[in-house]
Amino acid sequence: MQTSPIEVTQTTGAKPYPGLELWFVAGSQAMYGEETLAHVDAHFREISAAIDEAPAVPVRVVPRAVVTSAEEILRLCREANITEECVGVIAWMHTFSPAKMWIAGISALQKPLLHLHTQFNERLPWSEIDMDFMNLNQSAHGDREFAHVLTRLGVARKTVAGHWRDPRTLDRIGTWCRAACGWREAQNLRLARFGDNMRHVAVTEGDKVEAQLRLGVSVNGFGVGDLTDAIAAASEETVDRIVGEYDRDYEVVPELGPQGARRGSLIEAARIEAGLRGFLEGGGFQAFTDTFEDLHGLLQLPGIAVQRLMADGYGFGAEGDWKTSALLRIIKVMARGLPGGTSFMEDYTYDLTPGDERILGAHMLEVCPSIAAAKPSCEIHPLGIGGRDDPVRLVFTAAPGPAVAVALLDLGDRFRMVANAVEVVTPGQALPRLPVARALWRPQPDFFTATEAWLAAGAPHHSVLTSALGIDAIADLAAMAGVELLVVDDHSRLPQLLGELRWNQAYYGGRRC
Repeated sequence: MQTSPIEVTQTTGAKPYPGLELWFVAGSQAMYGEETLAHVDAHFREISAAIDEAPAVPVRVVPRAVVTSAEEILRLCREANITEECVGVIAWMHTFSPAKMWIAGISALQKPLLHLHTQFNERLPWSEIDMDFMNLNQSAHGDREFAHVLTRLGVARKTVAGHWRDPRTLDRIGTWCRAACGWREAQNLRLARFGDNMRHVAVTEGDKVEAQLRLGVSVNGFGVGDLTDAIAAASEETVDRIVGEYDRDYEVVPELGPQGARRGSLIEAARIEAGLRGFLEGGGFQAFTDTFEDLHGLLQLPGIAVQRLMADGYGFGAEGDWKTSALLRIIKVMARGLPGGTSFMEDYTYDLTPGDERILGAHMLEVCPSIAAAKPSCEIHPLGIGGRDDPVRLVFTAAPGPAVAVALLDLGDRFRMVANAVEVVTPGQALPRLPVARALWRPQPDFFTATEAWLAAGAPHHSVLTSALGIDAIADLAAMAGVELLVVDDHSRLPQLLGELRWNQAYYGGRRC
């Protein structure tokens, strides 16, 4: 395949996000004197190096400074704001650091903030403790002062408590950092929307201006004629190369093979991919939508082209669904270098066998092969809608394992995210007459609670299914965005979920998210 906008696998020893940085700052104060501050600095740099070396932390960690004055703090926060490579700031108070010093800087900070509540020593040296030790190692004291002013200012932040060498602490920092990289992507995300929304559908609509104001996502409309022009301009060399990739990477059915009667359809699918890929690359777009109700001069509905672009990291939403397209791109960026896959998905139909209720998700054509259990089959079949030639698509079943279904919806006065932990399972029977990519899953905590909560939340039929990330990463992203989040997992109970929605209405209602 072509070079993707995000890498799918992590190179051994390399960070998944080359060039991006997480800034680490420690707080203290000048009254402790030079000798104590020297110890603080040494400890601070040792902790920074350990976090940087942790495999769970996906960006470089840069030890910026031990700050002891309001002027230093303000200057550092302003610098973080204008440094594109900086995805967020970790703050830790080694000693007591009077928090009034932090008010101006934290009020100015526009990057995500993680408050690390740790201390240099893991165990107390009981026989050696004196007041010098207590004054130096008083994070339990200093971090409470810092947290107080963050709460007083209403600053959204992530708090991680635990020793800096504890894998649980490092994993939580790494998860938050991935969310920070996703949030950074949202601020720069350009989305191309070919055609309009599917006619008369409500849930895929939304306020694109508000999305740019609150999430940073820029949604740009284009006529399908612009895409067909790009397809017509695709070079034969590019088309031939893509056809060769189809033959190499997938199990191509004989009728689409080199001597097959439908080979021309495969070539046309490759031409669509070449034009679509070229349009997105030329315009700097990382996500896109289309709709089968506006195909203009397209000879077939894009199927394999969309699937392969998603596999290369692009966001996609069917029927004009720009919210799911943007969310897919953001989550793909967050999942960079992790095992598992992430795809556009739609809840299609249910198996309501008592005691084994499951959801069968699919779409007409567009499910990402990153979630496939085995090598996809490249096939061609009729499609009863769209009024065009039979489209080429990749057919497969999703790999089993834990995953999360995530949706983004517009409630008019705010955005809401809903995340349901699920278990993807292998169908017990073959699906010989369903020639599309599909995933079968059991929602947590059970079918009835999960579906009733999803419906009560007004969540859409389109979602993002990811087996690469867990609920914590989604929660960190929602917190950074200031977006309401309803989590449905194995601990959820319907009365509490419905109560949470009511309380959320009181908290978020009328507020801009």
